[in-house]
Amino acid sequence: MGKRAIISDIHGNFEALTAVLADIEAQGISEIYCLGDVIGYGPNPRECIDVCREFALTLLGNHDNGALFDPEGFSSGAERAIFWTRSQLEQTEHEGAKERWDFLASLPRTHREGDFMFVHGSPRSPLNEYVFPEDVYNQRKIERIFGFIQKYCFQGHTHVPGVFTENFRFYSPSEISNTYTLGEQKLMINVGSVGQPRDSDPRGSYVILDGNEVEFRRVEYDPAPTRQKILGISELDDFLGDRLLEGR
Repeated sequence: MGKRAIISDIHGNFEALTAVLADIEAQGISEIYCLGDVIGYGPNPRECIDVCREFALTLLGNHDNGALFDPEGFSSGAERAIFWTRSQLEQTEHEGAKERWDFLASLPRTHREGDFMFVHGSPRSPLNEYVFPEDVYNQRKIERIFGFIQKYCFQGHTHVPGVFTENFRFYSPSEISNTYTLGEQKLMINVGSVGQPRDSDPRGSYVILDGNEVEFRRVEYDPAPTRQKILGISELDDFLGDRLLEGR
């Protein structure tokens, strides 16, 4: 595999996406994989979809799926955001409306390349299962999930970056100096979130995969314009904007 950037959970945050893409370009990387949730929560679903259509791979996330079909299992705020997002995509006066729907409808739930698997949630339930750092204490859950992994799996969904090992350890990027070398052990690697980090760091998160080296990167951007747009949309909870300031 060549050098590539792996991103996830943009959530309609065009400002964060623009900043992350600039950082990716500065690293000399042109191949980008997105692990889903292009939309949901954020104020710019159309713009983010249009950017992702140019990526080498984009997977289906649960919010993308919720816009295509009726959302299930979402909080009331997330559900309202999905219905608002759907209304934005349904506005046929905006050029490319059909192409955006066709793009979302075509997104796969999983992707495999040799030893590498790519999903949104987990290899066991690609769309919806969360794997949180504290799940390493749930030995049964981790064992079952790792049973679906041939070697390495990249994921998003929780918005919390880090490395899960098959012997029930989780390493945050800060614990491993933002780099990890792939070896013989099975791994799950969460790439974090571009548009709505939840690890108390408001900077956009993504990883670079270069051979057997994984690098976690954080990218600063100004969340204030995104927050102001959210505050100006009555269907989007103010909390969705406020949380961007603190990465929670």
